[in-house]
Amino acid sequence: MNSSTRMNEAEVLTVELAVLRGEHRDLDLAISVLQERHPGDVLTLKRLKKKKLALKDQIARLEDRLNPDIIA
Repeated sequence: MNSSTRMNEAEVLTVELAVLRGEHRDLDLAISVLQERHPGDVLTLKRLKKKKLALKDQIARLEDRLNPDIIA
């Protein structure tokens, strides 16, 4: 693969960020549906919320790598 067809790090991070954001939205929807249809399924809700929080942390780390705070 030559350099014109390879993605640079920022492009890779941007794609990863889009994927993680999509997964985060999907989990949000799944949590909402589960709360409506099976409010007693506390264990599954807890597990999904924990996974959603982990995704949020991953998203924040990728955003920091893409847009680092530069203190002058």
